[in-house]
Amino acid sequence: MIDDVVQAIRAGRPVILPTDTVYGLCTTAYTADAAFRLYALKGRPASQPTALLASDVDMLFECVPEPRGRAGTIARALLPGPFTLVLPNPARRYRWLTGDTPDKIGVRVAELAGDAATVLMRVGAVVATSANLPGGPDPRRLDDLPPDLRARVAAELDAGELPGEPSTVIDFTTDPPTLLRDGAAPAAEAIARVKGTVR
Repeated sequence: MIDDVVQAIRAGRPVILPTDTVYGLCTTAYTADAAFRLYALKGRPASQPTALLASDVDMLFECVPEPRGRAGTIARALLPGPFTLVLPNPARRYRWLTGDTPDKIGVRVAELAGDAATVLMRVGAVVATSANLPGGPDPRRLDDLPPDLRARVAAELDAGELPGEPSTVIDFTTDPPTLLRDGAAPAAEAIARVKGTVR
C-alpha cells in the first residue's frame, strides 16, 4: 500500500493522506501540472494559495531555502505541528502553489506517524489541501470524503479517525502576524511562542 501511494505521488497523481488534523488531498509538490490537476479534481481555483507539506523542517528548507533567519526561527518554533505558516518567498518558488501571492508561500510540517510519515519521508514534499469539496466538511475519516472525489484518486491511506479540525493558518509576513484561519491549535499561543524565540 505504501509503495502504491509513493508511486502515485511521484507520477503526479492525486492521493489521500492522513495528516495530524484532517485527511488531505495530495500530490507531488514539484510539478505545476500535478498541482493543477489536483485543483481541478477538488474544484479549487489556481489563484488560491495551497500549502507545501514537507516531511520535516530540514526538507522544508531544502524546498524553500530562502526563509532562514527570522522565518526559519518561526518555522522551527512551531513545526512540526498543526499549523500552516505563511512565510516570505522572495525567489517566488513553487508559483503553482502560491496563487495570487507569489512572494509568500504556505508551508506545513505535520506531526505524522506510521505509514503517512513513511510516505512523506520517501517523497519529500507534497502539495496538500483538505480532501473535501469547496465549502464541504473537513474529513476526519475516509468515509467522510465525497464519493466522487474518493473514486478519482490513485491511492489512499487509512489512519482511522483523525481530529477533524484543519490546521491553524498564520501569516508571518505581516507585523503583527495575521490569523488567516482558526484551527486545531490556538493562534495566540503560537504567536506568543514565536515572540519568545524571535528577537
